[in-house]
Amino acid sequence: MVSQLKINVTNAYAGSLAWSNFFARVTHSHPGRVVWVVFNTLIALMLMELDVFKAIGGVLGLYSNIAISWIMAVVADLVINKPLGWSPKGIEFKRAHLYDINPVGVGAMGAASVLSILAYLGVFGAMAQAFSAVIAMAVALVTSPLIAWATKGRYYIARRSEEGAYLGNKKLRHCVICEREYEGEDMASCPAYGGPICSLCCSLDARCGDLCKPAPARAAVQFMGLLHRLTPRAWWPQLDTGLLRYLLLMAVVAPALAGLLVVMYQLELRQLGDAAPLLAASLRASLIKAYCALLLVGGVIGWWLVLTQISRRVAQEESNRQTEALVREIDSHRRTDEQLQSAKRVADEARQSAEAANQAKTRYISAVSHELRTPLNSILGYAQLLDEDPTLPLHRKQAVGVIRRGGEHLLSLIEGTLDIARIEGGKLALDLKPMRLHDALRQIVQMFELQAASKGLRFEHDIEGAPALVRADERRLTQILINLLGNAVKFTQGGRVSLRAMHVREMAVFEIEDSGPGIAPADIERIFEPFSRGAHATSVLPHAAGGTGLGLTIAKMLTDLMGGEMTVSSRTESNVAGGCGTLFRVRLFLPELQGARAPQLVAPRAGYAGRRRRVLVVDNEELDRTLLARRLESVGFDVLQAGSGQAALGLLKEMPADAILMDLAMPGIDGWETIRTLRRLELSAAPVAIVSANAFDKGQDNDVGISAADFITKPVRFDELLDWLGRKLTLEWNASPPPAAPAPMAPDSPRPTREQLLALHEVVNLGYPRGVRRLLEQIETERPDCGPWLAPLRAFASGFQFDRMTPMIQDALAKSQLA
Repeated sequence: MVSQLKINVTNAYAGSLAWSNFFARVTHSHPGRVVWVVFNTLIALMLMELDVFKAIGGVLGLYSNIAISWIMAVVADLVINKPLGWSPKGIEFKRAHLYDINPVGVGAMGAASVLSILAYLGVFGAMAQAFSAVIAMAVALVTSPLIAWATKGRYYIARRSEEGAYLGNKKLRHCVICEREYEGEDMASCPAYGGPICSLCCSLDARCGDLCKPAPARAAVQFMGLLHRLTPRAWWPQLDTGLLRYLLLMAVVAPALAGLLVVMYQLELRQLGDAAPLLAASLRASLIKAYCALLLVGGVIGWWLVLTQISRRVAQEESNRQTEALVREIDSHRRTDEQLQSAKRVADEARQSAEAANQAKTRYISAVSHELRTPLNSILGYAQLLDEDPTLPLHRKQAVGVIRRGGEHLLSLIEGTLDIARIEGGKLALDLKPMRLHDALRQIVQMFELQAASKGLRFEHDIEGAPALVRADERRLTQILINLLGNAVKFTQGGRVSLRAMHVREMAVFEIEDSGPGIAPADIERIFEPFSRGAHATSVLPHAAGGTGLGLTIAKMLTDLMGGEMTVSSRTESNVAGGCGTLFRVRLFLPELQGARAPQLVAPRAGYAGRRRRVLVVDNEELDRTLLARRLESVGFDVLQAGSGQAALGLLKEMPADAILMDLAMPGIDGWETIRTLRRLELSAAPVAIVSANAFDKGQDNDVGISAADFITKPVRFDELLDWLGRKLTLEWNASPPPAAPAPMAPDSPRPTREQLLALHEVVNLGYPRGVRRLLEQIETERPDCGPWLAPLRAFASGFQFDRMTPMIQDALAKSQLA
C-alpha cells in the first residue's frame, strides 16, 4: 500500500510538470506546481470512482503513438540531423532564441502521429494496427532528416545570445524581473526589459510580444504566412479579423472533439462485445447529444477566448504605445537636458571668456588712463598756474586758456571712459550722504542759464518741488543732470531748455526738455551706447556733433546703478503738436532728511592758522612732484620731496612729516610696500593719502588702512587735496586775501556787446564764481580786443569782489545805451 501511494504521488507530481509547462506557455500564468499535483490527484480519484480506467486504456494506447512520434523526432534530430550539420551542434532550449514552430520537429511528429493513429484505428489493416507504434517510430525517424535537409536548418535558432547560446556558460546573472540569480545558459537578453531574463519569466511574460525574436520566428507570423500560401490574396485582409479567428479555432476544436468521441465510441463497442449490436444505436445517440452539447459549450468558450485574446492584444498595443510615448518623452527630456547642459557649458565658457575680455579691457583702460593722467597732471597744473599769473600777456593767456580747455576735455574723456569701466566692473561705489538738493539744483540752473543765454535760448526751470536736504551721491546726481542739460543746450539752436524737479513719496523725478531737432526713432535704441550720437541731430546741427559721446551712456549707467530709471521720448517732425524736441525723465529714490546736519559750503582758502605743517610728497615724476609742492607752499605748507620709496624712508628717518602724499607706481619699492615698511619700522604715524593716476586702485582692498576717501586721483583737484589735509590735520583755514588793485584800463578800450554785458551783470548779481570766470573767458575768446577792459574784472573775480565789478559793468551798459 505504501509503495502504491508513493508511485501514485510520484505520477501526480510528474504530471504536474507537464500541466505547469503547458499552462504557462498557453496562458502566460504560473499558479505553482502544488496546484497541479492536487489537480492530478483529484483526477485520479475521479477516474477510480467512475471506473473508466478500462475505457481510457485504449485512449492511452492512442496517446502512446503520439508520444513515440515525439520521442523519435527528437532522437532523429540528435542522432542524424546534428552529425550531418542540418541542425545546430548545441542544444538550445531557451524559448527566446527559438522559432515558435520548427517544421523539423513539429512536421515529423505530426506526420508520424497521424499515420500511426490511422494504423492504430485499423485503417491500414490488422497488421499495421498491431505495429502502429513501429510505424510511428519509423515515420518520425525518416521524416525529421528529410524536413531538416529541405529547410537547411534555418528554423532552429531565431537569434544568437550575447552570453553564449549553448551549454557551458556557468556565470550567475540576475534576472531583471524576478531579481534571482541563474546560470548564464538559462538566461536570455530581453530588449523589452533591457537586461537578462530567466526562462520562467520569459515564458510568463505576455506583454513583450516576442520583441527579442525576428518577425518570421513568431508563431502568429508563421501561421499567417501559412494561411497566405493556402488562401487567395483577396482573402488576406479578412484573415486577421475576430470572426475568422473564431472560425479557425472551431475548425480545430469541432473535428478534434468529434474524433475523440468517435474513438470513445469504438472503444465502447469493443467493451460491449456481443451486446454491441443491440446497444450501438443508443450509445451513438448519446455520444451525438454529448457532442452537440460539448460543441455548443466549446463554441461559447472559444468565442470568449477569441474576444479575450483580441481585447488583451488591443490593451497591450495601447499600453505599448503609451509606454513607447513615455519612453520617447523621457528620451526627449534626456536629450533636452543634455542640450541644456551643453548650452549651459557653452554659456559658462562664453561668460568666462567675456569676463576675461572685460578684465583685460579694464586692465588696458587702467594702464592707458595711468599713462595719460601722468602728463595731463602736469599740463593742467602748470596751465592753471600760468592762467592765474596776472603778469602774463593777454595773447599768452589766450593760448594758455586753449591748452587748459583742451586738457580738461581730454580729462573728461578719460573720466567718462573710467566711469563706464568702473560701472561695468562693479567697482564704482556710491557715496551716499546728506545733500543740499535745492541748493545744488540752483547752482546747476545758474550754470546753464549763462550757457543758454549766450546761445539766445530761454532757460526755464521749476525746482521749487525739490526738498532742501536728501540722502544721495551728490557728485553722481549732479553728473547725471549736467550731462543731460549739457546735451540739451548743445543741440538746441532756438527756443527753450527746461529743467523740472518733483519729489513725491521719497521719489524724485527730474525732467529735462528742449526744443531741439529731436532724436530719430532709429537712434532711440542706441542713444545710450558709448560714443554714439544721433544721426538726425548731427545732420541738422553738424557743428554740435563734438564731445566724447559718453555723456548719455554714463548718465544712464549711473541712473541704473542708483536703482533709478531713465526714459527718453522725442519728436523730430515739427508738424506734430508741440513741435520738435526731446524729453529725458529720470526717476530716483532720494529719501528726504528731516533734522539732519547739512554739509557746509567750502569757503575760498588762502592759508591756515597755527604752526606751519610739513608735507612729504613722494612721486617719481619730477614735474608732478614739483607742481604739487609749489601749490602746497603757496598756502603755507613746508614741503619735502622724494623721488622714490627708499628716498622717502630715508627722509622720514631724519625729519618727521605731518602728512604724506604717496604715489603708487615707482621704481624699486612701490607705494604700497613703502607704506608697509614705514608702518612696520614705525618711522611715521602721519596720515597717508594716495596720489595716483591709476583710478582703479581707489576701490582696491589693502592691508595698510588706506580707504577710498584717502585716494586722490591725478590730475589733482587742489580743493579736494586741501579738504583731505584739513580733515586729517584739523586745520582752520584763512579767508583768501584780496587781490592786488587792477591796473587802470584805457579810456578808449573796446567793450563787450550789450547782450554780453547784460549776461555778465546777471551772473555777477547771482554771486556764482565759476560762472563769472567762465563767462569772462567766453567773452575774451569771442572778443580778444576787449582784453584790457576785462583784465580788472578778472582780478576782481579771482578775489570774489563782485561788488567792485558791478559799477564797472553798469557804467559800460550806460555808455552802450548812449551810443
